[in-house]
Amino acid sequence: MNRRALIFLLGVATLIGAGALAVRGEWPWTRLSDVPTAPPIVVRSPFRVVHDTLKQGESVSALLHRQGINGLDLKALAAALRLDPTRIRAGLVFSVRRDAGTDEATHVEFRPNPDERMRFVRTSAGGWQAESVPVRWTTDTIRCSGSITADQASVYAALHHGVCDGSLNNDERDKLVYQLSDVNASTVDFSSDLQVGDQFVAVLERLVSEEGEVRAGALLASSESVGRKSYDAFGYPDGKGGLSYYDGNGAAVKRAFLLTPVDFRYITSGFSLSRFHPILGLFRKHEGVDYAAASGTPVRAVSDGIVISAGWAGGYGRMVELRHPNGTVTRYGHLRDIGLGLRAGVHVKQSDIIGRVGSSGLATGPHLHYEFRVNGKARDPRSMKSEPGAPLPRTALAEFQRRKTLLSDLLGGHPASAPITE
Repeated sequence: MNRRALIFLLGVATLIGAGALAVRGEWPWTRLSDVPTAPPIVVRSPFRVVHDTLKQGESVSALLHRQGINGLDLKALAAALRLDPTRIRAGLVFSVRRDAGTDEATHVEFRPNPDERMRFVRTSAGGWQAESVPVRWTTDTIRCSGSITADQASVYAALHHGVCDGSLNNDERDKLVYQLSDVNASTVDFSSDLQVGDQFVAVLERLVSEEGEVRAGALLASSESVGRKSYDAFGYPDGKGGLSYYDGNGAAVKRAFLLTPVDFRYITSGFSLSRFHPILGLFRKHEGVDYAAASGTPVRAVSDGIVISAGWAGGYGRMVELRHPNGTVTRYGHLRDIGLGLRAGVHVKQSDIIGRVGSSGLATGPHLHYEFRVNGKARDPRSMKSEPGAPLPRTALAEFQRRKTLLSDLLGGHPASAPITE
């Protein structure tokens, strides 16, 4: 018998023997099922997190006490972080991490503002240490546009209709409306000038946090088509960390006086030499303009000035009177309340809130009575023309033109060919 035949017979015999053992349930080697195994390892979290909300009128110390946290000297730790615990707003959520075994609090974390978290950590000695953890935000650029229609008859309504939630939420859209209104307050009156078919476009920075929060940043440029006129505003660094706005020729959009001091619904009474007074029941001069607006609507200073008076003024009710350059005085009457800290001699800036619309004094309903006087003589505020803003210095024009070109591309819906800032 040759070698190959012998190997073949041995293989057949091995298979027959293995089959017989298998039928009888016997194995010549150890089976895997017979090898002892350890019980499964169950991973449990070493801690649990409890969330608690600061209630209206409640102190932070009261919340910590409710969570059974002792030994945390909040005042000392807050002072080290330049944090005022008394100014932490109601509704703020605190996260308390507790040891799974002892249920003892080991970490307390909250977010006093969008840019940082405050964290208190229990040390091995039983005390507490504090740290401020920055929240990282990234910045990109977005374009928003809208059209005035019969259904969306205001910038507010058009913007809410035209901007998706993925870009800005409701609060941030409101912020953008205020920015557009402030930047263009000297050229476009969003309360009365807009008509069906008018359009607006805005390019702004959008900030996105590491947690996915979105907020509106600086307004970089805007363009409005109102009636048959177009109004452009391009932001340019003001050297103070902000932006000043200029038209396409480099002249400042901001003028000496705003068109109106309040966002109004309609004009109830204009400037007149003889108007029937609804309360007094007689004809007399009406030396200003009455703007109907909801009670509490902010009233803004139309220009930089100094407070002449701020208080009760007979039929004017609560009134603020401001002195401006070149013999100009403005009056704001029937206010519900006057801006905090306003008194004679205080300086105010254009667009500062000096009060809120009300119906104090001789008034039949909430509105603002606004007067414009030059050298003691009343003038119709709507007829007063404000001089164009000061232009950029020549040394800045080349950089402004470069920036304007890039922003114009973005306003037109095209990508910028280069970074706006270099």
